[in-house]
Amino acid sequence: MDELIKALETPKNPNVPELRTGDTVTVFVRIKEGDNERVQQFKGTVIRVHGSGNSESFTVRRIASNSIGVERTFLTRSPIVEKVTVQSHGHTRRSRLYFLRERSGKRAKLRQKFTS
Repeated sequence: MDELIKALETPKNPNVPELRTGDTVTVFVRIKEGDNERVQQFKGTVIRVHGSGNSESFTVRRIASNSIGVERTFLTRSPIVEKVTVQSHGHTRRSRLYFLRERSGKRAKLRQKFTS
């Protein structure tokens, strides 16, 4: 049974690094519009990393125009995720940053984690 599960598992996407909650990332997503295919950027903060294996996903939150929050969940092993770049690591004490939904402006920022 274990071999059957491993046979169905998709390969890991090499362009997606190890993500942690609080990271500020840019996700490059392939979008198909009719016959055309283009790459769109989604910049924001990782508020959730969930699951393992094929069902591993992460949720990114960004503030759009007029201070409207937009969240999008991406599957880590999905072929539509072209690449993910990490701009900075935020200092967090929680694994789910749902409290950022109620905050706006400077209160919605996370402290940067200093690595030495």
